[in-house]
Amino acid sequence: MGSPGGWWGRKSTPAKVETYTRWSFYFIALSEPAVIGAMAFGLLEARLALLLMVPVVGHVALAMVIVSRALDWTCRRRPQPLRLLWALGAVTAAIAVMALVLTRHGPGGDDVDSVLRAVFGATLCYGVGMMALAMKQRRRVVWLVAGFGAGAALVTWALGTPVLAALTRAAFVTASNGFIAATSCFSIWLLNAVYALDEARETRARLAVAEERLRFGRDLHDVMGRNLAVIALKSELAVQLARRERPEAVEQMIEVQRIAQESQREVREVVRGYRRADLEAELSGARGVLRAAGIDCEVSGETDGLPAEVQSALGWVVREATTNVLRHGDAKKCTVTVRRPEGRVVLTVRNDGAAAPHGSSRTGGTGLAGLRERLSAVDGTLDAGEAGDGEFRLVAEVPLTARPVLEVAS
Repeated sequence: MGSPGGWWGRKSTPAKVETYTRWSFYFIALSEPAVIGAMAFGLLEARLALLLMVPVVGHVALAMVIVSRALDWTCRRRPQPLRLLWALGAVTAAIAVMALVLTRHGPGGDDVDSVLRAVFGATLCYGVGMMALAMKQRRRVVWLVAGFGAGAALVTWALGTPVLAALTRAAFVTASNGFIAATSCFSIWLLNAVYALDEARETRARLAVAEERLRFGRDLHDVMGRNLAVIALKSELAVQLARRERPEAVEQMIEVQRIAQESQREVREVVRGYRRADLEAELSGARGVLRAAGIDCEVSGETDGLPAEVQSALGWVVREATTNVLRHGDAKKCTVTVRRPEGRVVLTVRNDGAAAPHGSSRTGGTGLAGLRERLSAVDGTLDAGEAGDGEFRLVAEVPLTARPVLEVAS
């Protein structure tokens, strides 16, 4: 068998709070017969004390069952114990009324009356407090406390007690019941809060995993999209050259091999989470790839001195735009311009494709959604759409005072 510490240590935080709450109320319920029994056996003869303790013990047993079922209901393991609630309410009221009747018409004596008053007060307090554990609406708890207080006043007055004394006893009963009931309600609220926080923590962990999966998928799409398009293009060109027995086919296949090896390296970097795109390298690569595909590409602008995080974000924009031109458009010409107005840098990519690339509307598309996420990390914006006359335009703007990007290493 494991040690108690090991048993406790294996429990989750909500389970520990639930166990603590459960046993706290068990001990609270057990304090009822302990207090009454100490008085009864200390002041009365054993037979009479035993007779008085029988209903008290039965009341406590029912209260402990209510505690167990109520906490199970709170933790969504059982339905609400409505029948047990009614049973505990009836037993509580019956024992309290019996104690009042015996006080008025019983064997008499100060010791007996003291014990009966203890039975009356303790039964009501503990009974109402345990019932509050299994009540969903706190308004009903208030009505429960007020109802037992009013009932105590009416029964006491009906048995011949003066009005002022009956009201005083009712006020004491209401205050005592209210304290125990408030403790029960707070304990249930705390238990629910702990479980809710634990669920929120698990949800946050699941969202973090989902976000990392999306990041990986987005990065893999950005890395492999253009490279695969270039590999397909150069392989097709190599096939045509080989059929004509041109020696340039070998050069094209060597380039395919180089791009494939570069893709492997980039994928490994994506997995590690370290990869940054270099703007100058991406601009040079876009120009070479597009020209190899028969698309006239012009690149203008200066990239020297740009912060590394800005270059990385704009490098991904160039990569995604190049991939879209190769895959979707029917462009003959593409221009890439880098401008640096005061305090910001603007990257514009234009192509004369007849229609916008698939998945490249102003608001939709996996690729553009990923670019917007990257640019938002450096306070940048992205606008993409048809500019008229069959031209598609993509504009990325980043302030040069952008906050740095935190790279997450796995």
